[in-house]
Amino acid sequence: MKDIKTLGALKKSGYTSRSVKEEVRANLIKKLQAKEITFPGIVGYEDTVIPDTERALLSRHNILFLGLRGQAKTKMARQMVDLLDEYIPVIAGSEVNDDPFHPLSRYAKDLIAEKGDDTPITWLSREERYGEKLATPDVSVADLIGDIDPIKAANQNLSYADERAIHFGIIPRSNRGIFVINELPDLQARIQVALFNILQEGDIQIRGFKLRMPLDVLFVFTANPEDYTNRGSIVTPLKDRIESQIITHYPKSIESSLLITEQESNIHSDQAKRVDVADILKRLIAQVAIEARSSELVDKKSGVSARLTIAAYENLVSAAERRSIINKEKSTLARLGDLQGIVPAITGKIELMYEGEQEGAMQVAYNLLEKAIRTLFAQYFPNPDSFKKRKQAAQPESNPYRPIIQWFDQGNSVRILQDTTDKQYEAALNKVDGLKDFIQGRFGSATKHEQLLLMEFVLHGLAAYSLVSKKLLENGTNFSDLLGTIMNFGSDPAEEEDDF
Repeated sequence: MKDIKTLGALKKSGYTSRSVKEEVRANLIKKLQAKEITFPGIVGYEDTVIPDTERALLSRHNILFLGLRGQAKTKMARQMVDLLDEYIPVIAGSEVNDDPFHPLSRYAKDLIAEKGDDTPITWLSREERYGEKLATPDVSVADLIGDIDPIKAANQNLSYADERAIHFGIIPRSNRGIFVINELPDLQARIQVALFNILQEGDIQIRGFKLRMPLDVLFVFTANPEDYTNRGSIVTPLKDRIESQIITHYPKSIESSLLITEQESNIHSDQAKRVDVADILKRLIAQVAIEARSSELVDKKSGVSARLTIAAYENLVSAAERRSIINKEKSTLARLGDLQGIVPAITGKIELMYEGEQEGAMQVAYNLLEKAIRTLFAQYFPNPDSFKKRKQAAQPESNPYRPIIQWFDQGNSVRILQDTTDKQYEAALNKVDGLKDFIQGRFGSATKHEQLLLMEFVLHGLAAYSLVSKKLLENGTNFSDLLGTIMNFGSDPAEEEDDF
């Protein structure tokens, strides 16, 4: 087909044009019949957003994706390009991708009238049929729809009343394709009004022209919920003209969150060779986002983007890589201590309530990390709270953490520095009586490095349940007796740090 260069040859080929929505519908049906994945790489939407989107496209609807930030709204819109035909014919030189069989613009009509079947055509790829605009307060009607172009009028000696003096905006230029407007509420109300006719009748209105151009466009809009901020909202008549409103959401399971993070994170090949990240650390990062989304200190209306876990994971790997480079180690396993390196990835991606602002973004990040450790600890080990409630005198042997806690009760402490070597890391953990035996009794099949990680996790977990003290230092973490720490509070200001 691409060898066809004239209107006459296109007619002889038997080619039949169809609207973009019919085209998307037909190609979607083929994918569904072949049981192909319609939106590859979109995780967690298999039973919710994706079926809703497929139904909307089968209904030939314009779509509004409504949801908080970082919920793959734009990614899904961009993937709709794959539902277009690989190539379509257009009148050569047309600004609005005129269909050779149904020309819209004055340029195309005049060209066909002049050359007839010799009218040149060209072929447009599916990638060239996608348009996208981020809605900002400075977007004008001229940007989206068009306006009189005085330079064009002067160069071609045209009157301002001549239709050929029009400069078309991005929407007419997206004719016979998909056009996306991101963050629709940010568009000024008077600009939203200009979209009414396009959505309902397919017309465009430019200045005083009596212009009817029934555009063929599949519109996809994205927006945060209207109560997200006071920036603006979608005007009701426009919302009424968008046939399908699809609510997006964050991953409903930690497994989905893990898949998204692994899929989207940008890990350098050298980092992948040098650093191994255990599943437990990946789950801790995913749990941080879950804790943030339910925290009273974080503004729920703003949401907690999936970009938080992605950036946090990348920082975790980089923290372990930096340590191994400093220590001249060829490889290493990421540690819980490396999680201090993910704090910058958290602080910039959460919007705080008043109470959170009072505590500060960094302290809130540490609090979220602490909650994540506490939540996940009970999934790997016996819940320490269950032993607190028992009479330890009657059942002293029932608490598996007793030997570890007693070691700290005797005044012992252990300090794990961020940049310590693997050998020093192992020696520090082995100092704690009962810790190694506790892990080997439950995870005997784990590798040596995995057991060390789990030993460190136990210390953090016991601290999260207030059974030992944990002090965050500038270059590491110090674990000690909880009661002794309280008794000595304020005795040595140089040694005191913020609680993790």
